[in-house]
Amino acid sequence: MNYLLALLVPMLWGSTYAAVSLFLQDMSPYWVAVWRALPAGLVLLLLRPKLPPLSWSRMTLLSFCNIAAFFVLLFIAAYRLPGSVAGTLGATMPLQMMLLQWIGEGKKPDPRSVVLAILGLIGVGLLLNPSADLDPIGTLAALAGTALVSQSAIWMKRWPVNDALSFAAWQLVLGGMMLIPFAWFVAGAPVALPVDAIPGLLWLVLLNTAFGYWAWVRSVKKLGPNVMSMFSLINPVTAVLLGIGLVGESLGLLQWAGISLILMALLFMKKPAKPTRITASALDGQQEKPGQKKASHQQNNPSASVRQQ
Repeated sequence: MNYLLALLVPMLWGSTYAAVSLFLQDMSPYWVAVWRALPAGLVLLLLRPKLPPLSWSRMTLLSFCNIAAFFVLLFIAAYRLPGSVAGTLGATMPLQMMLLQWIGEGKKPDPRSVVLAILGLIGVGLLLNPSADLDPIGTLAALAGTALVSQSAIWMKRWPVNDALSFAAWQLVLGGMMLIPFAWFVAGAPVALPVDAIPGLLWLVLLNTAFGYWAWVRSVKKLGPNVMSMFSLINPVTAVLLGIGLVGESLGLLQWAGISLILMALLFMKKPAKPTRITASALDGQQEKPGQKKASHQQNNPSASVRQQ
């Protein structure tokens, strides 16, 4: 159940491109970010009306990194890079997660995990077929946004929080409020929502964001940030497959090969490690020390103890 719920997160977030393409093309992306975050947080807050589960300083830091700053960097990357390039750079999350844990916690990356993360990244590169023309500002924005989400996931796992619903709600509310002045400054005052945009916005608010962020927070706490970073590779796969089914796109041979590599990386990540053999040295360490063996023999043979007195 935990893994199924975790897999739903990148699938839902991978539907963002299709929802925007079908319903929200004429809206400002900055105000879409506001309408995506703030109402979703308010919906969750209505379901769980309580104060933040962490201190205001920690909640503000998480909301800024995980919602407000991430959305801003996401749109900078989207305007300066082809969507395929931005998606590929976002797939560096597993590697960035391991690097941040190595720097911040001294947790040396497991070689097997590094290989699987690189395999998944190659798969995303084949899937999205990025061009070689990389804008430096857009590239830095995409990498920085991914790093912020990775660091936020590490904090969420480390800090003691038991209420995932309230935790997700306050992140979205505070992050959405931070986005309002930015959207107003960049795109001007908000305009009335067109009727044909309502279905796409409802999908983004209720399932993509409200349910999706609650499931993300819960899954990070249950499974850990490293597992969720690997699952994030499903995001571009979902986006491409929905593009085929809903937007009329098509896949080439290299893109199908990319999907196969991603699924292979996820399959080997889930596969448990082989049990460790007990070596002779370990067995020797488990044997009783000479003194202990002698004492034990004396306890079992009282006459021997009397003879030594």
